[in-house]
Amino acid sequence: MKLVVIGSGGRLGSALVRGYAAEADIVGFNHRQLDLGSPAALDGALGELDFDALINCAALTNVDYCETHEDEAMAINARAVRKIAEICSRKRARCIHISTDYVFDGVKRDAYTETDAASPISVYGASKRQGELELLNVSGENLAVRVSWVFGPDRPSFVDQILKRAMETDTLQAIGDKWSTPTYTGDAVGMLRPFLRENPAGGVLHLTQTGACTWQEYGQFALDCAVGAGVQLRGRHVAFQALADLKAFIAKRPVYTVLATQRLKTLTGPAPRPWQEAVAEYVRLHYAP
Repeated sequence: MKLVVIGSGGRLGSALVRGYAAEADIVGFNHRQLDLGSPAALDGALGELDFDALINCAALTNVDYCETHEDEAMAINARAVRKIAEICSRKRARCIHISTDYVFDGVKRDAYTETDAASPISVYGASKRQGELELLNVSGENLAVRVSWVFGPDRPSFVDQILKRAMETDTLQAIGDKWSTPTYTGDAVGMLRPFLRENPAGGVLHLTQTGACTWQEYGQFALDCAVGAGVQLRGRHVAFQALADLKAFIAKRPVYTVLATQRLKTLTGPAPRPWQEAVAEYVRLHYAP
């Protein structure tokens, strides 16, 4: 199998390149190698390649930057997605695009399904939703995969940041009134694998661990796992912080974006494992002495 991964230097893209290396001939592009804002660059880089599937992990993800740079956000998160999908269509290649929980407004209080109406409240969320629409307008056989709170070993995430702070200080805080579900890149590799070949399902797919948590609960659990694994920490308690207290934020954040994964289970068999199991494994593998 011949596979292209755009955003191969990112947290998820790096994991996919490594995870599929033994079974696919992979060409990866990081942000320095491919300018998503340039249709000519996309044509030049992808037009001559022969591939069976493409996974686009790249995006403009700085939520506050997007709020004041709407055209750039739309160029990278939406118009580039359509261009990539069109190139894939010409090659009859599978196009899988990584999207986000930020396409929802967060007013719901149970898990969002793929059939729930998207209603983004930020430029970032709107640009990512437009990217989904552009992808699926090219072909309903394409797949928009929504993830949230991605963590893994290739680039620091919230888990790494809270553990680093806990090693340095005993004063720790995290938002306790915003809920979602982490996605472990190590698990995402396996969860995505069936869609590269045998499973032709298209449309929108939610891909996270199961369960729900706040940033505060997420961070506290990571610290507890680290202590249990013998990691020396100065701080062991994560205090509550209100989302409204973070005055530096420019863009609105949805407060509840837990994603239901029933469609993933229906299409592939086993349900994703709980977020706690994934976090515990990550801490044990990457932090235990």
